Amino acid sequence: MLTYTELKKGLVIVFEGQPFEIVESDFLRMQQRKAVVKLKIKNIINGKILDRNIHASENFEEADVNKKEVKFLYNHRDEYWFCDINNATNRFAIPFENIGTQAQFLKNNTVVDALEYNGKIVNINLPIKMDLKVKETPPGEKGDTATGGKKLAELETGAKVNVPLFVNNDDVIRINTQTGEYVERIEKA
Repeated sequence: MLTYTELKKGLVIVFEGQPFEIVESDFLRMQQRKAVVKLKIKNIINGKILDRNIHASENFEEADVNKKEVKFLYNHRDEYWFCDINNATNRFAIPFENIGTQAQFLKNNTVVDALEYNGKIVNINLPIKMDLKVKETPPGEKGDTATGGKKLAELETGAKVNVPLFVNNDDVIRINTQTGEYVERIEKA
């Protein structure tokens, strides 16, 4: 069992019967009050984020979560299908509700980390940065570059992100999958 002082960022605990990853952990001690640990935790099954204050009397069990590499195959009717890297016949689906907004950056044959809890694969972790091709974006207009403007671009996966005006169709750009923001242009068309 883990005490409240052992709760650190990145640790996965069992909270209310579900596995939660600690996103932020702050130890607070106010005058004439008992110390508490303020946590921001993310449910690894459905992605919901909670804020909780943990007191000294509370103990937690560390969740047994395993990671393994899998390959994304395709999506169909809000289900995302994956297979083992070594065995393409071993396929499984994860619903959109579990994956959340990360799903918009999945492209066929992408290798991702699957999270396994209690013998069942419950979610995936995408790489933090992915390179995607710009499918369609309006041309930048001359004179607009002075303000460092942005325009909307549709990527090969169907995701829409704001990009700088110099980005054109068929450019390959790097996207941060956690924030959904443009990082840099990798390859000019």
